[in-house]
Amino acid sequence: MPYLTQRAFQRFWQSSAGKIGLVLTIALSALALLAPVLHPYDPTTDRDYLVRLLPPTAAHWFGTDALGRDVMTLVWYGIRISLSISLVSVGIGLLIGLVLGLLAGYFRGIIEVAVGWLTDILLAFPSILLAIAIVTVTRPSIQSVVIAVGLAQIPLFTRLTRAMVLSLREQEFVEAARALGATPDRIIIHHILPASLAPIVVQTTLSIGTATLEAAGLGFLGLGAQPPTPELGAMLSDAFKGGYSLSSPWTTLFPGLFITLMVLAFNLLGDGLRDGLDPRSISMN
Repeated sequence: MPYLTQRAFQRFWQSSAGKIGLVLTIALSALALLAPVLHPYDPTTDRDYLVRLLPPTAAHWFGTDALGRDVMTLVWYGIRISLSISLVSVGIGLLIGLVLGLLAGYFRGIIEVAVGWLTDILLAFPSILLAIAIVTVTRPSIQSVVIAVGLAQIPLFTRLTRAMVLSLREQEFVEAARALGATPDRIIIHHILPASLAPIVVQTTLSIGTATLEAAGLGFLGLGAQPPTPELGAMLSDAFKGGYSLSSPWTTLFPGLFITLMVLAFNLLGDGLRDGLDPRSISMN
């Protein structure tokens, strides 16, 4: 096992995409965590109407918005909110999807049919429509976005986990554990789940990028974080609605740029993990 782990790390470090994704992910996470230290403004209250829509300067590297707020500060805090939404929503989808996939793939029968119907129903609702439905019951908020994006991730993890379990449940090591009297829960937790982790880890990383894009889209539609909370999608929406996206392009350039970097970072990291955790690549080297 240590040899396989070592080979996985070596394969990952040989992947240029993986290394670039890892560096970008660490850098963006550091910006999110250190936002109060890097730029100690309060993004919700600190504003100066005398410098509204000011282009990038030494005092305001990313310029200011229509309320005189520092765009760099808004972007740093927006990254924090976007990462929080993505991580929590993907965590929800992963946890529920993993449990449903394990149960459906191992026990099959009526459980598999019920889980299949549930995933089909969830797949029938695009995340945007699902968010609108949730907002009509609650109200536009970060919590609504987390729930909507998290529910949209459940079918993906459910189907992936179920497929892995179906391919593993008849393997010799599972049959040996069953012959030795291992209970179903022990077989699932100690034998099937560890063997299924590689593709699930890769999909989790890729899903974080997708969730980031979906959260930004919902924020752009006004279904996410509400003013004055800084959120990257909402910043783009404010610029377009205010009619100054062309006259003051920095108000859309920097939020859009960092949304792109966040999605790119996790996609590249996922590609690197896929190269590193591919058992065929590890075994051939």
